[in-house]
Amino acid sequence: DKNYGNITKANPKDIKTAPGLVFVQGGTFTMGATNEDVMRDWNNIPKRITVNSFFMDRYEISNLNYREYLSWLEGTFGGAGMDSVVTEALPDTLVWRSQLSFNEPMVEYYFRHPSYNNYPVVGVSWNQANEFCKWRTDRVNELALMEKGFLDKKSQIKKTLNGAGQDNFNTKAYILGEYQAVPGKEVTSKKNPLKDAQGRPRTTAKFEDGILFGEYRLPTEAEWEYAAYGYMMENPQKKAGKNKGEELIANKQIYAWKNNGYDNVRATKKGAEQGSFQANFKRGQGDNMGVAGGLNDNAATTSEVNSFIPNGFGIYNMSGNVSEWVADVYRPMATSENEDFNPYRGNVFTEIDRSGGEGNLRDDKGRIKMKAQSDSALRNRRNYQKAYAINYNDGDSSSYASYQYGITTLISDKSRVIKGGSWNDRAYWLSPGTRRFLEETESLATLGFRCAMSHYGSSEGLSKKSKTGQSFPGRTNKKG
Repeated sequence: DKNYGNITKANPKDIKTAPGLVFVQGGTFTMGATNEDVMRDWNNIPKRITVNSFFMDRYEISNLNYREYLSWLEGTFGGAGMDSVVTEALPDTLVWRSQLSFNEPMVEYYFRHPSYNNYPVVGVSWNQANEFCKWRTDRVNELALMEKGFLDKKSQIKKTLNGAGQDNFNTKAYILGEYQAVPGKEVTSKKNPLKDAQGRPRTTAKFEDGILFGEYRLPTEAEWEYAAYGYMMENPQKKAGKNKGEELIANKQIYAWKNNGYDNVRATKKGAEQGSFQANFKRGQGDNMGVAGGLNDNAATTSEVNSFIPNGFGIYNMSGNVSEWVADVYRPMATSENEDFNPYRGNVFTEIDRSGGEGNLRDDKGRIKMKAQSDSALRNRRNYQKAYAINYNDGDSSSYASYQYGITTLISDKSRVIKGGSWNDRAYWLSPGTRRFLEETESLATLGFRCAMSHYGSSEGLSKKSKTGQSFPGRTNKKG
């Protein structure tokens, strides 16, 4: 109603899954070890937790995906005299080198050769993977706004090709009004149902309109492990006349696959696939792919991201191929210390840095500048009193790590969790419950990543008919 400010209420719609993602319905599970701790790390003590519903990449990020990212950086920042932005994003191809192995062809060709387009990118640090997630968020939302007409396609593409530099599209900057763009004809016409306070067609979208997607990010360790098991396949499915399954998990599985003859490292179901390896891993010393004429996993190093059996959620290579970065900072006793709902260690609570004044909130990359919240401003809060929560409750009374980095341990606040086995690991590491760590600035030839995204609304599914809680017929009091 234009007489009351033209406040627009977006009608609930079926939730649209962002490109590349699959929906993972959350739930409870036992996080941690599923088999004997042969490494004697004692860093994955079982604990029951709950993970909220979320989205996860169906495949690991491939070389082609990452080269697309680099191409955009070169076009946007290379011509703007910011070559360092491109250089910082390059994967370290030297991770393939070994002092007593001939791997130079992989150094030269793995990332660039078209034969490896669909293979997982490696040599990427946690910091680089995190930057990729941010870039992906902005490109997907930029496309969504162009498709709806809030951004003029020709103007946006021309700006990017001409080296936009700092003036590239950023989702948060757009929402805050710090990014100015030419709107398309679709939203400037009177047919646009969205109006401003004066009743004119609104040419900028808000998050409340339901057009923009959430942020791509690295999954938390709990999300990754939960998604890897794919328990949807193990829980007896709903029957005719019932809306839900049985809420039953029969057995604790070891690997990322279960049921229908896919219960072991090899496929046991009778048929052409019987006896085939279900993951890309190293069977034993000197045995990366088996004997010629009968290769077991058919991959000496990495394999294509869509190879092998997907799990119950339809996600590929959660056991084997490459290990994967997750968001969490590593601590050995994480499962016993963390919350039992959406556990995660790594929070640094931030706010917008407004020191430059309105209209000057963006950094050199075009993103909104953020800063850690002031502890003095948080002292009266009940839920948290410090912005830096990475080392919260990690072993000593003052909540600061007692680790002496480089003297008694290699664990620091920069140590990030690695999940899943790789092409160069034994079967033990294929269990999603295993965990390792690496400094966030380092990379490996056995380590890649995939993205996740938070889910909004009902935990049950993507339909607008999905509701939180249970629905019962109305009741009326009957007078006796």
